[in-house]
Amino acid sequence: MKKFRIIALALLLILLPSTLFAQAKPIVLRLAETHPKGYPTELGDEEFARLVKERSNGRIIIEVYPGSQLGEEKAVIEQVQFGAIDITRVSISPVAAFVPKLNAFQMPYLYRDSDHMWKVLKGDIGMELLASLEPFGFIGLGWFEAGARSFYNSKKPVYTPADLKGMKIRVQESELMLGLVRSFGAIPTPMPYGEVYSGLQTGVVDGAENNPPSYYSASHYEVAKYYTLDEHTMVPEIIIGSKISLGRLSKADQDLIKKAAMDAIDYQRAEWDAYVKVSMDKVKAAGCTIIPIPDKTEWMKAVEPMYKQQTKEIQDLVARIRAVK
Repeated sequence: MKKFRIIALALLLILLPSTLFAQAKPIVLRLAETHPKGYPTELGDEEFARLVKERSNGRIIIEVYPGSQLGEEKAVIEQVQFGAIDITRVSISPVAAFVPKLNAFQMPYLYRDSDHMWKVLKGDIGMELLASLEPFGFIGLGWFEAGARSFYNSKKPVYTPADLKGMKIRVQESELMLGLVRSFGAIPTPMPYGEVYSGLQTGVVDGAENNPPSYYSASHYEVAKYYTLDEHTMVPEIIIGSKISLGRLSKADQDLIKKAAMDAIDYQRAEWDAYVKVSMDKVKAAGCTIIPIPDKTEWMKAVEPMYKQQTKEIQDLVARIRAVK
């Protein structure tokens, strides 16, 4: 009997390490990113992943897939909703097709400045909108900086909204962005981000609109030399998780992931500001024509009808956003 106990104990000691190892196998989550490695949002993703790994003691690993490896934004968002992809960082424009309330954040000339926007995003309104994603199959995790979006084109310098009249302008797949471009007399042309360069190069579109880092990093400046800093929108990026995937985790782990996403914001914003300067220096050196618009009154007037066309829910939310001091 004693001999049997010794043998059983020895077997237990042999099996115990492998059992512990099996229990220690990390949870791996995939994060889809449109932009290339080294871009400020991708660096923000990496910081988010680092914080999650560090704070979970390696139990949770977020693998970042940059450069649209897992697909373009719209397709990725659908896969996140169905649980095929765990997390993604995207512009809110395509997400608004699923969660219409997010359209409030896309309204033109909405914020006084960047500080105003971040007071909104980090405050009650921002948290409320992140929570509003859950009924649609998403978990809102946090926001990233995406700067101000402006128009660029391959045809001519643009100083006023009238100069855009008749131009075919690439937009994200968003009804609000379609309406924005029409407000300026241009022709909105929805197109996946990865096809914009060839679209500009071949004349399928005359121009597009985006922030300086995207204008530079996607090489759009090579085929659209005129960049007008009208800064019509300041649309934040959003990090969303799959309610199906993250719903399998404990509440404590979900809270850990949410906090890590929010804590990565300041790092990402600093990387963004640095890259804006680099981008503008590079496109100027490449001979692009940069057109500042110090007085945006004419541009703001052109989009005023858009506010009246919004639902009461959006109009009320806009009023709350503008009231934030």
